[in-house]
Amino acid sequence: MKKQRKLVSFDWAIKRLLRSKANFDILEGFLSELLGAEIRILALLESESNRDYHGQRSNRLDLKVANHKNEIIIIEIQYEHEYDYFFRMMFAASKAVCEHLTEGAAYSAAVKVISINILYFDLGHGDDYIYHGQTVFTGLHRHDELTLSSEQRRLFKQASPRDIFPEYYLIKVNNFNDVAKNTLDEWIYFLKNEEIKPGSKAKGLQQAKSRLDIMKLSEAERIAYNRYSDDLHYQASMVESSYGLGKLDGREEGREEGREEGREEGLEKGRLETLAQTALKMLSKGISTEVISDITGLTPEQIETLRKDSNSVKEPAARYKATKGPKSSRKASKTQR
Repeated sequence: MKKQRKLVSFDWAIKRLLRSKANFDILEGFLSELLGAEIRILALLESESNRDYHGQRSNRLDLKVANHKNEIIIIEIQYEHEYDYFFRMMFAASKAVCEHLTEGAAYSAAVKVISINILYFDLGHGDDYIYHGQTVFTGLHRHDELTLSSEQRRLFKQASPRDIFPEYYLIKVNNFNDVAKNTLDEWIYFLKNEEIKPGSKAKGLQQAKSRLDIMKLSEAERIAYNRYSDDLHYQASMVESSYGLGKLDGREEGREEGREEGREEGLEKGRLETLAQTALKMLSKGISTEVISDITGLTPEQIETLRKDSNSVKEPAARYKATKGPKSSRKASKTQR
């Protein structure tokens, strides 16, 4: 029998518990350890971009906060493979910059955005478990780094261009080897294993150990959490299986036609089929549209379409694809939450 986890997963905590101001110290502890500076959260911001006009992109974030340094920190947790996730990161950060620049204000009023991405899939090619990205301007001939002038530093209160442009953190949770060598590693251990080792000294972890205890949830919350967790595991397994089949189908088609597009279409077909089948199975269990949307990335409208047609559907992926794909991927790429 699988041992019951003592603490709720971090993604559940972000969605349900850490939005309370009383629990900001947990999130502040995590951010302080990751960013290497004391972080104080001033406000929890709206975490879903509004569409300004029909057809414009919107972006769903797990959490968006403003800190005491007038910076916007956006946090997203992603479980399923998403090949265009780098583009999604760029879009989310750029959107946040635009949303928080008042109309008519000078460009210098643009806020600094820090994008933190907690990933439970293998993005890109790299063996580390934490990656940090900044914008640095380097000379092509002298190879020097472009800096701000003394006047700019005084005016903008920034030391370098890298302090102005969005900053990115990628935490590849599954790459962590479970050996905590410092306090940040103690947080990564929690993100991966949903438990906190005795003697952990990282900021916020002791508060998390106390308040995220699954046994302290109400009965209704425990039922909802267990259902959410089980459905998440099921969906992840379905996605993993579909990707294996998708790769095989894609490679075979690519060999037959002599084109790379065959492999990509096989991957996409498997992913779309899985998301639709997962949603249908969850609907049959009576799971709410909101939970299904959180897990699969489908919009409520797409889920309602599946609900109406579930008795006669033979190929849910075909109909699902016609609705322009899940909201988590924004626009289904050929190489593709």
